[in-house]
Amino acid sequence: MNYKFFRPLLFALPPEEAHRAALSALRLGAVFASAPPRLPVSAMGLQFPNPLGLAAGFDKNADSADALAALGFGFVEVGAITPRPQAGNPRPRIFRLPEARALINRMGFNNCGMDAAARRLARRKKDIILGVNLGKNAATPHENAAEDYNKTMQTLYPYADFFTVNISSPNTENLRDLQQPPQLKKLLDSVSVRRDSLAQQHGRRAPLAVKLSPELDAETLAAAADIIAARNIDGVVACNTTTSRPPSVSALPAAAEKGGLSGKPLAPLALGMLRALRKRLPKQTALVSVGGVMDGEDAQARIEAGADLVQIYTGLIYGGPCLPRQIVQTLRRAA
Repeated sequence: MNYKFFRPLLFALPPEEAHRAALSALRLGAVFASAPPRLPVSAMGLQFPNPLGLAAGFDKNADSADALAALGFGFVEVGAITPRPQAGNPRPRIFRLPEARALINRMGFNNCGMDAAARRLARRKKDIILGVNLGKNAATPHENAAEDYNKTMQTLYPYADFFTVNISSPNTENLRDLQQPPQLKKLLDSVSVRRDSLAQQHGRRAPLAVKLSPELDAETLAAAADIIAARNIDGVVACNTTTSRPPSVSALPAAAEKGGLSGKPLAPLALGMLRALRKRLPKQTALVSVGGVMDGEDAQARIEAGADLVQIYTGLIYGGPCLPRQIVQTLRRAA
């Protein structure tokens, strides 16, 4: 497929319409796809066919995991899923910055809710490693946040291989406050207890990861790492989108839009955060690096910096459906 020909056609559509069109095309073509390229890796107690995953946010409604896995990913993370359906923030809420190979979004955890997601995931046909990104409903008070994460985890436990506790999206008001040490301790204590109870009930233990923000200062990041390690959380996803506007985007018109920035300009922040976490966390805590991975060389740099797994999102939008297999081939040559 010559994505350079098709991309201008997709980019002529508003971003959300282009996204829906792309997902529809992928679902139609998934039946013709071959197995993912092999570069096996063990992380979080799971065996992945290769270390490249699709980050949460691309398949918010958990209805395209099979089609997306067919692109060659070693795992797919759906969501964020919240207990109740929610529409998210008003449109427009996605903005392209093609000059910088970046996006700004302020989606706000728009999704179908946990019950609809459960019905969709129950119909999956392919045996893929599936992660579920857990979110909090915008209307849920912070003191009840753990209840939201626990409800969705319980509902989707039969279908997920691992869960990511998303406390770092900049697009749900005050969500990032849950990364502060007192709130983080309380939340992870609750979610860990519920996961252990569900593991006993279902006869298998689904790993837990936590997704953190690139805006954490060094002291708060170190405290978060220590809290995560003390509770034997299985992994950290680093990192979410940034509210900062690096020099490479600050002069672009869309840079003034509110929301989280992803894509190439996020790479230095994500790489720095990865290195800091790898120094602070025990080796058994898996690191999933995401943010600014646009090609195989970027992915290899993350592996060399200590990542166990790598995820892409914006890279797929700019690089097209052949990118996952190209990235894994690059990683295989370097292995």
